[in-house]
This record gives sequence, structure tokens and C-alpha cells, in this order.
Amino acid sequence: MDVLVLIDKLDDLVHNAKAVPLTDQVRLDREEIYEILDQMRATIPEEIKQARWIVKERQEMLAEAKRECDRIIQEAREQAMREASQTEIVKLAEKQAEDIVDDARRSARETRLEMEDWADGILSTLEVNLDKFLTAVRRGRERLHERSQETVVAGIGPEPLDAEELERIS
Repeated sequence: MDVLVLIDKLDDLVHNAKAVPLTDQVRLDREEIYEILDQMRATIPEEIKQARWIVKERQEMLAEAKRECDRIIQEAREQAMREASQTEIVKLAEKQAEDIVDDARRSARETRLEMEDWADGILSTLEVNLDKFLTAVRRGRERLHERSQETVVAGIGPEPLDAEELERIS
């Protein structure tokens, strides 16, 4: 039986007890009071056991909740570390990509400069050859001019050039 019910019974017993005439005292049945007290003595240890069990269960639930909380916090820390690591990997990859692009630009610039130097060398060689050809053409024209002058002075008409002379002049 519940201790509070027994206390209520005891209270009712005292409240409904018959008054002793000409006093403020009441008359109670001793056996009935002892019976309620015995029931209280029997009930209280059981309720204390239940209360202790409830406290123990509560402590176990709190301990389990704390373990779960610690586990969640640890997982969150690990996740944060993974994400931070991923962020570092991304930063490292971006840095490497920038380095690769810089190297490619530097290499392209060097290649372009080398190609410009090569083209300048080819053009220089071509210029030298063209100068030689121009010199040969000028000499050939001068010879032609000299021959035609000699022919005019001698009064002779121009002689046709043979293929060998034309080849030499060109």
C-alpha cells in the first residue's frame, strides 16, 4: 500500500476520533493506529527501494545520455577535422593548380621567345641571301647596261643573250 494513503488513513482516524468530554483530547483506538503504523513500516522500505531504483535508473539514463553526448561531440570533432582536412586539401590543390598555370605561362613565354629568336635567325639568313641575290641582280643589270652602252658606241645592235648568261645573271 502507498505510504501517502496510510498517512491519509491516520489523519482521518485522528480527525474523526471522538472527543473526550470537557477536554481538547480525542479518543483513539490504539490497535488501529498500530496497525496503520505497521503497514507504514512495511510500506516505507519498499517505497525507499523503489525510489532508490528510480534514482539508479535515472543515474544510468544520465550516464547513457552523457556517453551519447560525448560520442556525438567526438563525431562532430572528427567531422570538423575531416572537413578542415578537406579544406586544406582543396587549398593545397588550388595552390598546386596556380603553380602549374604559372609554370605553363612561363614555359609558353620561353617557347614564344625561343620561336621568335628562331624566326629572327631564319629571317636574318633570308635577308643575307636576298642581299646576295640583289647584289647579283645589280651586277647583272650593270653588265647588261655596260654591253648595251658598248653596242651603242660601236653602232652595233644588241646581241641576244644565250641561256648560260641569263642563268648566271639570275
